[in-house]
Order: sequence, then structure tokens, then C-alpha cells
Amino acid sequence: MGSVSLKIGDGTARFKRATLCSSAVNILMLFSVITTNLFALYAFTFSPKQHLDNPFHHPHRNISLISQHVSLIIKEIDSSQRKLAQMEKELLGYDTLDLSRPNLAAELKLFLQHHQLPLGKDSRTGITEMVASVGHSCEKSADLLSQYMSYKVSGPCPDDWSLAQKLILKGCEPLPRRRCFAKTVPKPGLTSLPVSLWKPVSDKIVTWSGLGCKNFNCLNSKKLSRDCVGCFNLTNGYETQKYVKARSKNDFVMDDVLALGSGGIRIGFDIGGGSGTFAARMAERNVTVITNTLNVDAPHSEFIAARGLFPLFLSLDHRFPFYDNVFDLVHATSGLDVEGKPEKLEFLMFDLDRILRAGGLFWLDNFYCSDDEKKRALTRLIERFGYKKLKWVVGEKTDAAGSGKPQVYLSAVLQKPVRI
Repeated sequence: MGSVSLKIGDGTARFKRATLCSSAVNILMLFSVITTNLFALYAFTFSPKQHLDNPFHHPHRNISLISQHVSLIIKEIDSSQRKLAQMEKELLGYDTLDLSRPNLAAELKLFLQHHQLPLGKDSRTGITEMVASVGHSCEKSADLLSQYMSYKVSGPCPDDWSLAQKLILKGCEPLPRRRCFAKTVPKPGLTSLPVSLWKPVSDKIVTWSGLGCKNFNCLNSKKLSRDCVGCFNLTNGYETQKYVKARSKNDFVMDDVLALGSGGIRIGFDIGGGSGTFAARMAERNVTVITNTLNVDAPHSEFIAARGLFPLFLSLDHRFPFYDNVFDLVHATSGLDVEGKPEKLEFLMFDLDRILRAGGLFWLDNFYCSDDEKKRALTRLIERFGYKKLKWVVGEKTDAAGSGKPQVYLSAVLQKPVRI
């Protein structure tokens, strides 16, 4: 009923359980074998009525008739096996990637190949074989996935991080592991904490392949998102004032929010953290923050790491790889906005609620409300969780890109209740 991931050495293996569905498949296979054997017995003992008195009157005709029956039986067996294999794939659910399709990379076939447990079924867990951990939606991008897995074993990996990110954004997550050496980029000039938090990062220590800009000056001249306008500038501009100086009533000062924390704030999770400034300000206050980000139009992950902070390269469609009730604080900006059906945001919110401890804070920071209906829908969703509203501000502010048109933003600090 599902699957279990285990860490074995440096590999992740996913195992399928022996389930009621797999028992049904075994019964069907047994029924097929019995049926085909009965057909075979009938074929070899059958004689036409007109030859009962002299069975050897037309021996060649009888042999031909028997051969036809045998051929039909073999075809029936092949058809039954194909149907059973398809039924088993549908019952397993995740095993839908067709490894027999042409032009599929050999490394991908090897990685996805099932491996029987050497000692048979595990009596404690019911596991019978090891199954590779790979995203279910990879089936929809099999050609791109095969391209990603086309490389020389033990050689250098292709410079294709943008291809990997494209697969992730298509739902192919987790990606399969590879047996090649990733490109290394020398990183001279890195400094230790706390100096690294605000020291400008050199253009030479990050990877610019696949990006339109080739330096940070170029990035700082663009609006990469609503929350990242000049966010790679650590010496001038608003990035140096974030969370310590408010520009509008929607901007909460970090020390004021931390004072609301029940039992203290020690570890946090930041969603769509831009260049990592939220985590940097928290680090100054001895709070460890993990920043979730992707390298969309900029080398976010490398920049955050160069500041001595923890980047997590993960999309918002992936279940967060954390245990329940472990974070004291979850911080989210407009990056929390996931386009599509309302249910998609619900799944995300429930996962955020899962990793936040009781009494922990959910800080919704300048969430852009494109219209009143979106604001009401978000408000109704938040109220379903029963969080205590410690701060709640809806206000207008001018777009940071300089359009001059006031836009509506929601900022809130909410406290997760104890549920029994």
C-alpha cells in the first residue's frame, strides 16, 4: 500500500509492498495457467467426429489441426501475459515508465530496473523488491529525461542544470541519480560567518550557463520577481534595510515578529527566499533558516551558499523533505503563490502546516493580491487552519518595479494552534 524510501549507502531505494492487489494478480496468473493447460489437453485429445472409427485415416490433417490449436493457445498465453503486465503496472501506480521504448538512455534503464531482494520477501515489512525513486510525472517528459541521463559513466556530467530544472518544473521530481562528476567551479575569496552574510559575491564563483545575465550588475538592473528587485545588491539599495526598517505598514520588523514567538524561535523555513536576505538577518539573531529556491533567471542557490546560508533546491510541488512539527517559523512571500486550481494551494498550505510545530509562527510577508476575490479565497483558506492572528495587515503600496500603480498586499503573522 504505497512505498517506503530507505537510505542505503549513497543511494535511495524505493520498495513495493506485497499488497492485496498483487495477490489478485497472482490469482489471475494461476487461473490463466490452469485455463491454458486445459486448452492444451483438449487440443491433443480432440478428434473430429467423422474420424472416430479410423483415427489414423487422415494423420496429416489431424497434425495440422493440432498445430492450429497450439498456435491459438500460444497467442492466447501471450495476450494474457501482456494484459496481466498492464494490470500490474496500473495496480502499482508509479511503475508507468515504459523501459522498452526506443532511444531511451541505457543509464536510465539501469537506474529504473527493479531488483529482487536477495533473501526474498522481508517478513517485517512485506517488501519484495527494490524500486528506484523517481518522479511519477517523469513519464510525461521521457524524452527530456532520457537526454538528462545520456552521459559517460564516471566522466564529467553535461553542463545541463537548466535541463534538470526544466524537468523539475514539469513535475519530474525527484530526478534519478547519475554516475558522473558534476562540473566544479573554483570559489576563491569565500569568507567565514558573519562577514560572509553581507560581503558582495564575485561573478566568477557562480555558474552563468543557461542564464540571460552573466554578472550581478545585470541581475540588479532587472525585476526578477515581486520579491527580488535588486536583491543581489548587498551594499546599496533596500536589500540592506529589509526586515530591520519598514517602508510601509505591510513591512514587519523582524525583531517585533520574533518577540511573538512562543518558546523562542530557533529554526525556520523560508519559501521563495530570493538572495537569502531573510536567512541572513535570522542568522544574525542566531536562528537557523533553510531557504527554498530554484535558479529561475538567476544563480539563487549558489549566491545563498556563498553567503554561508543553506539553500534547498526544490520546487513547491514537492512534498517538503522534513518531519512533522519541526520548524518554529515558516516565512513565505508572494513566491507562495502557485498558479492554477485552488486545490494546489491547499495541498501546499497543508504541507506547511505539517512541518510547523504547535505554537510556531507562519509569517506571510507581502503576499500580492491581484484582486479582492483572490484575497478572500486566501483568507478563507487560512481561517480553515484555525491559526491565531497576531498581526494582519492589508494595504496598498507602489510596485517596486516603478509602474507607479498601487497594488494590494497582505501581510500576516499567524500562530499555529495545538490540535487534539
